[in-house]
Amino acid sequence: MNKIRIGFIGSGGIAHYHASHLRELENVLIAAIADPNPESRHSFIQTQDVEALEFDDFEEMLNHSELDGVIICSPHTLHYQHAKTALLKGCHVLLEKPMVCSVEEAEELIALSKEKKCVLQISYQRHYQPEFIHIKKLIEENQIGILTSVNASLYQDWIYLSAGTWRQKPALSGGGMLFDSGSHILDAILWITGLTPIESKSFIHQRGTEVDIDSFTTVKYTQNVMGTITIAGMSPCWHETYSFIGDKGAIFYENGQVSLVRNGEAPVNQSIEVADNNTDKSFIDAILGIKEVEVPGEFAIRVLKFTKEIYEADSANLQKK
Repeated sequence: MNKIRIGFIGSGGIAHYHASHLRELENVLIAAIADPNPESRHSFIQTQDVEALEFDDFEEMLNHSELDGVIICSPHTLHYQHAKTALLKGCHVLLEKPMVCSVEEAEELIALSKEKKCVLQISYQRHYQPEFIHIKKLIEENQIGILTSVNASLYQDWIYLSAGTWRQKPALSGGGMLFDSGSHILDAILWITGLTPIESKSFIHQRGTEVDIDSFTTVKYTQNVMGTITIAGMSPCWHETYSFIGDKGAIFYENGQVSLVRNGEAPVNQSIEVADNNTDKSFIDAILGIKEVEVPGEFAIRVLKFTKEIYEADSANLQKK
């Protein structure tokens, strides 16, 4: 069997997450990595135990190695250039979130991927996590009736973990906690519910940095659904919650635990199956034509628009902080 040859653009922390998934697949070869930081490249090769060509520059990698696809793990503002160049070379692309930093860039990449007949998939992890798949199924089965409100919160020690890195430099990050980890929360809401935000009101604080750290948002969605989104990057730890409230009951999620409560009944903790899929396996399946792209660029644009709406809802206040 000919193996699918994958190259990495960026070899930092999230690249290891993708590599660990790829190493479980017998039909995949991690063939090359590009990163201007040699220490990062060496760490990747040693930790992942792979024999891959090394390049300082991503274009050199694309020009001097035979690749079927690339996984892009670079700073956010570089996503567009890296993805466009790879697609022009005929490479399939798995792009870390957020997809890019503007709707125009996203639309151009989608059109280019179709022109080149290449897979373009965005790495939103919640689509493969069993607990979120289960929540989506419960809502689709009308287990809680008609949705009336959706609330989500993410607390993370983001301000400390990202201190001194590109994530707190707007020229590379394109935004702060909301644009980074918070993107997963917005993705989960839109994907699970199928709702579209109509109006947002938000308060954002930079906590002395150059990017947003905390954002507190109220949202009006289609179908008369209301909700709140709390993204707090100054926290001692990770804590993630959701509540999906309907006219017949509710679904509550807290750090991986899911409970279903119907009106007048006691909460029922849900049994969740073990994951048998992930963003990387899904990407390879899409390349092979086994499955359709599970998180296409068209969906990622919805998350990008939602993010921009939240920023714009507090743009005047943000400039003062």
